[in-house]
Parts: sequence; C-alpha cells; structure tokens
Amino acid sequence: MKKVVILGSTGSIGKSALEVIRRFPDKFKVLGLAAKSSINILEEQIKEFNPQYVAVFDKKACDELRKRVKKLEILYGNEGVCKIAKLKEADIVLSAIVGAAGLVPTFEAVKEGKIIGLANKESLVMAGEIIKKEAQKTGAKIIPVDSEHSAIFQCINGINKQHIKKIWLTASGGPFFGKKSHEIEDVTPQEALNHPKWKMGKRITIDSATLMNKGFEVIEAHYLFDMPAENIGVLIHPQSIIHCIVEFIDGTYIAQMSNPDMKAPIAFALSFPERLPHIVPSINWSITNTLHFEIPDTEVFPCLKLAYEALSIGGSMPAVLNAADEVAVEAFLSGKLKFKEIYKIIKKVMDAHNAFSIRSIEEVLEADSWARNMAKKEIEK
Repeated sequence: MKKVVILGSTGSIGKSALEVIRRFPDKFKVLGLAAKSSINILEEQIKEFNPQYVAVFDKKACDELRKRVKKLEILYGNEGVCKIAKLKEADIVLSAIVGAAGLVPTFEAVKEGKIIGLANKESLVMAGEIIKKEAQKTGAKIIPVDSEHSAIFQCINGINKQHIKKIWLTASGGPFFGKKSHEIEDVTPQEALNHPKWKMGKRITIDSATLMNKGFEVIEAHYLFDMPAENIGVLIHPQSIIHCIVEFIDGTYIAQMSNPDMKAPIAFALSFPERLPHIVPSINWSITNTLHFEIPDTEVFPCLKLAYEALSIGGSMPAVLNAADEVAVEAFLSGKLKFKEIYKIIKKVMDAHNAFSIRSIEEVLEADSWARNMAKKEIEK
C-alpha cells in the first residue's frame, strides 16, 4: 500500500486524486494533506481519509482549523507545508499547489529523493535546471501529472531519445478557438473561464484561454524530457482526445489518447508502474469520428510566443514570465485589465528584465519578486 502526500488537496487536482484513492483503499493510504485556506473542504477530507499530517498555509485559516480539529497537530505556513512535502514515510508526493507557491515545497520533496507526481508546472518553469540537478543528486523521480506530459512520458518510456524528432503538445484552444484578435479584445472573465473541455482552477483556465498554459507546458517539456525548444511543437486539437504526439526520425508517430479527464494522468502517476482499471470511460468511436488539428495563431494568442522567448533566453526569464502572468491574470479576473492586456503587461515586464543565470532557489524567488512588483507597477499605470 502506497502512502500518499497531497500538496494542494482542496484544489481540482487534489480533489480528483482523492477520488482515485477513494476507489482503491487497498492500494493507497493518505499520509498527509496540505492546503492554502479552504478549510471547510480540508476538514471533510480529514474526516474521511484520516491523515497523520495536515498543514495550512494561511494563518487565519490554520487557527480556525485548529479549533475544529483537536485530534491532529495542524502545521502552519510554508514551513508546515514543506514539512509535509518531505515526510520520510511518504511513498509519493503529489505536488498540486497552484502557481509559484508550489516551488519550494516541491523542491523540498526533490531534496529528500521522493517520487513526485508533478502537477505544479511552475516548479519546472521557474527552476527547471536546479530541480533537474537536485533530482539527479538525490535520486528523486518526477512523474508528470499534466495530461500532455503524462502522455509523453507514457509514449517515450523505454524509447531511445535519439530516435525522437519532435514532441507535439496538444491544446483544446480554449473558449476562444477560431476567434480573430479583435473579437476577444473585451471578453469578460466569465467568458474566459468557460473552458469547453476541462474543469480547472481559475488561473490555469485563463492561461488556457490565452495559450500561456501551453507555453508553460513547452518549458516544462523541455526540462522533463531534455528536448530543445525547436523540437517541441503545439497543435490545437479541440476534441482533446489526443494528448500528445511523438514524431520519430523515420517519419512515424505515436499518439496517446483518452477522454479528457484529469483522473487518468493522476491515477497513472499514483500507481506507476502499474495501471488501475476503469479510471475514465472508453472513447465512444461511434460519435468520435473526426479529429481536428491546426497550428495555433500566435497573432491571436501571442502569449505562446512569449513562453518560447523566455525559454530561449533562459536563466531568470522563465521565472519572470510566470510571475508577471500570475499578477496579470489576477488583475484581469478582478477587472483591472482587459483580456488582451494580459499579454501587454507580461511583455513589458520581460522587456524590462535583464536575465541572469540562476544558481539557487533563492535567486529564483528574487526574480519572481522583482517581476511581481514590476507587473503591479505597470498595471497601476
């Protein structure tokens, strides 16, 4: 039986992971749960799964949960979350905290040589080189949980990488697929959050609408699979049935397919190298008879270009890209920015940044802090 730690248990990935664990009580035991502030959900999870360790990032929420739950020591803050992340008893740590907040806990798990189910792509976007080097040193194993990266992992496992010509990440296109640039100038947050295929958190849903999320996935794929940027492509695939395509040097391809449901890559990461039965419904080929693909229009979705640019520059620039995006998306959701201004803010912050080589997590956080402050100043203007 695997002992599982879930960082970000009250988010969409965390809740889906617990659905999988609920179905297979003979295979998994919840060892630890960590959340930011959603203590009503967390309290229910504690009652059902009886973890030995719990951490809450937010002080006020932590104090309230401590009043409600007497039988457990509730750990507090980033220090508490990190303690959960590096529990010696854990067989796998699922890193599902949203955004830059997931970086340090993920790195702590890497330093302990853990098996990590990685749903927090920001860890690799911000500090890919450092995390890779630390994982090589400690023997930590990273199993991707993003649907596309899980698909690639499955397709190339045991394959000679010299035989791979290109990796293609697929994207649904989000709610504005097929629109012209002028048609999405003044879209509302509600329209941008109306994703046609996936149910996700607000930030990742907006990033999917701008295609920035796919840009982050390009950076993540670069570090996960040691592929140069020019060998990582993006295809718009509205049906979201094919999650990746691997192109080989002989002109042949392998694709990974399933109905769009995050429980599939989550279950794969938790159970690897085994597979669990009946996780998602089989594809109904009588109604799935057309699969469409096209190259994304980066004039309509210029954020994708920014991600490739940040990866090309390297060093601190991907961390700056991520931080500026987080701030700009938050401003859009709160009505301070128009949809198309998300790109403009990120571009201004990147143009103002003198990228430098990253040698430590502290330097990553320094670049992150600088970019957030710069983005906020640009938004105020």
